[in-house]
Amino acid sequence: MAAAASTATTSTPPATLPGNVALKEHDPEMFELIEREKNRQWKSLELIASENFTSRAVMDCLGSALTNKYAEGLPGARYYGGNEVVDEVERLCQSRALKAYGLNPDEWGVNVQPYSGSPANFAVYTALLKPHDRIMGLDLPSGGHLTHGFYTYSKKEGTRKSVSATSIYFESLPYRVSSETGLIDFESLEHTAALFKPAMLVCGGSAYPRDWDYAKFREIADKNGSLLMCDMAHISGLVATKEARDPFEFCDIVTTTTHKSLRGPRAGMIFFRKDARGFEPKINFAVFPSLQGGPHEHQIAGIATQLKEVMSDEFKAYIRQVKANARAIGEALVEHGYTLATGGTDNHLLLWDLRPQGITGSKIEKLCDAACITVNKNSVYGDRSAMPAAPSKRLDDFVKLFDGDEELATLRKDVNAFASRFAMPGWTKDEMAVTTL
Repeated sequence: MAAAASTATTSTPPATLPGNVALKEHDPEMFELIEREKNRQWKSLELIASENFTSRAVMDCLGSALTNKYAEGLPGARYYGGNEVVDEVERLCQSRALKAYGLNPDEWGVNVQPYSGSPANFAVYTALLKPHDRIMGLDLPSGGHLTHGFYTYSKKEGTRKSVSATSIYFESLPYRVSSETGLIDFESLEHTAALFKPAMLVCGGSAYPRDWDYAKFREIADKNGSLLMCDMAHISGLVATKEARDPFEFCDIVTTTTHKSLRGPRAGMIFFRKDARGFEPKINFAVFPSLQGGPHEHQIAGIATQLKEVMSDEFKAYIRQVKANARAIGEALVEHGYTLATGGTDNHLLLWDLRPQGITGSKIEKLCDAACITVNKNSVYGDRSAMPAAPSKRLDDFVKLFDGDEELATLRKDVNAFASRFAMPGWTKDEMAVTTL
């Protein structure tokens, strides 16, 4: 076996290495773009439920020497040398992940290598399903996620269109929410599952403002011989702090991102039961080498340090405040006569149904952007897509109305003044004011 090594040498080390030049000096153009984005986040009200402000400790991990290291494989079984420290980093992350969710390491394992939530979900499907096996997940317009399987109809081609890889390689049939309550229609789900017999039933979503009845999902899964997976990406911070129901009590597999309510780096994790079904080797093999290459150990370090924060009393208080804030916004909108999907929220997000006002979410998103309030358009039950039809001339015409609007300009200034009273997590106040929005 040959060993590859660098042979580049120099007799006298240079006084200044090219790699030691700060970004501000090396690439002023990119530095300015990053500073402008930092300033935008600081002076705006960032209300997108799938985003968060991570900590300086996490950012230190992301910009650390760990980004230099290749570490294909698992701790203790790598395809490269020099991984003795990286092994400790990854093992620490795994142990903290299990501890943060109160899991017994004899009963549960975790893979912390997925690059994000979507790769984590597809790794689970790759590991535990055969091509064209059947999956049931919450329909996208009902608050589900693309990776849970979604089709749409192509008028141009006159046929169905697979929107995600899940629906390309597997057969997906969505379940939906009730058109009357906005809550998951378990009666319909139970009936459809009995006919479809999915190999895997998926619970969890990206725009569902209520808690999940995992016991009912377990009951339906057991009646049909289905595996039960929970994608808790949006609510993982709430689950860890016991501010949401616990999916681990009922599910076989639990996946999550780490950058939403968990407030960590952009990455993912897969939790799996350790039992006779042998999930562990299958999932590990699906992550690497089936779908990914070397793990991003700087991200894994960021997950680990964030999980330490997640187990603190301060983080628990933060999550409680997030839920209180979501309730307060929802109650204020209802008081002003607006409609919320399900009538309110149990978690960190709310879904504002704008159909009674005869306006689209895409227009409100643009209007809020103009006022430095950042939200995201989303489909609601009955929609086919959250995206405006192309070409979006009507949306462009709507945005042109903002020019010269004094009321909107005043609102923008008020938002900037309010938001900039607070330091942004990860940065001191002195580091913030670089440019003016």
